[in-house]
Amino acid sequence: MAVIGIFDSGSGGLSVYREIVKVLPRESYVYFADNAFCPYGEKLASFISERAHAITDFLLSKGADVIVLACNTATAAAIADLRRDYPGVPFVGMEPAVKPAALGTRSGVIGVLATAGTLKGSKYLSTRGLYEDNVKIEEHVGEGFVELVEKGILEGPEAEKTVRASLEPLLRRNADTIVLGCTHYPFLRGTIEKIAGDGVRVIDPAPAVARQTVKVLQESGKQTGQGVFSIELCSSGSPESLNRIFALL
Repeated sequence: MAVIGIFDSGSGGLSVYREIVKVLPRESYVYFADNAFCPYGEKLASFISERAHAITDFLLSKGADVIVLACNTATAAAIADLRRDYPGVPFVGMEPAVKPAALGTRSGVIGVLATAGTLKGSKYLSTRGLYEDNVKIEEHVGEGFVELVEKGILEGPEAEKTVRASLEPLLRRNADTIVLGCTHYPFLRGTIEKIAGDGVRVIDPAPAVARQTVKVLQESGKQTGQGVFSIELCSSGSPESLNRIFALL
């Protein structure tokens, strides 16, 4: 049985956990929400890296065999440092889903919704650079999206007003594919798709992260599928939001 450690700035990374547990249902999970410092989007990369190191130490103390950074901003700010400082630990990060969006667009325009930290990160910028000669890539920060999810407001007038403000600029530029560049955003997918309308494809990178987690565990030689499912939920702040979102799963 493998112990899979997962962390995010808050509850959004549960969208990644949801996909991992589908392909690895008989493992032990430890999920850490750093919600005392949520959101990460506007914070300094050095601060996020410091938090990522502290959380990694905690997850390793829980016996984690692999650590999943279920946060695009943390991946951008910290995964290179973590791999350097913990050479024996396998890490899985979030990959910007620009490639499938670029390959699938019909209008030639794709939209990326993400935090400011993700959009400035080298990982996203290098990925964007591979495809921006062939497609037009429009970007927008999902203003207030993380806060909505942490409050458990996933639909209704408030959610629609907030989502519309960040999504409509992308739609006006003819984006027919929307990349969700933050793990909180899939919890708003229903609202996003409602506003986007038919003909607009929404891409969540979490299933690809789940497949990569399986691959990393196989490469590490860890036996999987032999245990009994368990999960421990941990947070640096109030557990209320984490428990609320987990209950939705």
